[in-house]
This record gives sequence, structure tokens and C-alpha cells, in this order.
Amino acid sequence: MVKRGKFDYGTLTKIYCVAILVNNILPYDDFHTLANLRNEKAEIFDDQMTFVTVELDKFMLQEADCQTNLEKLIYTMRTIHTVTQPTQFPKFWDEEWLKVAIDELDSRKMTPDEKASFEMLVARNAEAVKAETQKLNLEKAKFVKYLLNEGNKTLEQVADIVGSSVDFVKSVQRQLFDK
Repeated sequence: MVKRGKFDYGTLTKIYCVAILVNNILPYDDFHTLANLRNEKAEIFDDQMTFVTVELDKFMLQEADCQTNLEKLIYTMRTIHTVTQPTQFPKFWDEEWLKVAIDELDSRKMTPDEKASFEMLVARNAEAVKAETQKLNLEKAKFVKYLLNEGNKTLEQVADIVGSSVDFVKSVQRQLFDK
């Protein structure tokens, strides 16, 4: 509901935007990064909103090294799909807050309708990712063809420029010669 008049915005609850990524996108070594909104002078102008980015590929701690709740949660997210026997459970999975989180994510406790809906969502997402990957690879292949047709770069240079493997460049090169 919108109210007119004076309002104390300083009493608003903080907002945390959390992005949990499988791959690495940020140029930092840390597996998690906090960010606030800044103006063009790099001054924080809003500390009410914090952006948290977690990159799972950068998380390398082993079970025994996990001390903080964040480390325990990230370890759980990275490994829960590989654990099949209760004897493999880390001791910290007995902590109440982690039990709740694990229970919430356990698809075995879903109703048949919930599970079917979840599986359809996962399948749709997988198809969308596959289509986008194919589109990106097609664009990459066009760029590789262009660079190869220039004739002044090695396969390694083309791969480096495009951001792909030399094998990908070779496969595009074979397609060019097959035509």
C-alpha cells in the first residue's frame, strides 16, 4: 500500500540479492563477493541493498576445513548430490539450520505432482541452455571462419581471440575444407 507524506527510509529492512553460480564469472579468487551500489565517483550511495555472488567452482575447501556457516552451506551445495549413505554425511549436517535447508531441497519428499512439475522445469531449462549454447557456438564458428579466411593467424591465435579451444577451431576448419 502506498502512503503519502513523510517516510523514514532508513528504517527499511536491508535487501540481499544472492546469485549462486556454478561457473566463474568474476575476476577475483574469492568464492564469494559482496557488492553495494556506488555512484560514478565510486562512493556508496545505498547500503540498504547488498549483492552477494557465490561462485561454486572457486570453492575448494574440504569438509574438515569448513568453519563458517557460509562455508558449510557452500560445501553442502557442492557435494550433496554425491552423498548416498548416511555414513558419508559430514558432521555439520547435523546442525539444525542445515537439516532444514537439506530437507527443503530433498526432491524425494515431493508429491508426484510437485516432482513432475520440478522435472518439467529442469527439462525446459536444460533445453533453453542447450539452444543458447548452440546459438553461441554458431556465432563463434562464424567468427572463427572469418578469422581463418583472413589467413594471417595460427589456429592457436584464432582460438585465443575467440575464447575457444584449438579443437573447436580445427573442427570449423575441417567444415571449411569439406565444402
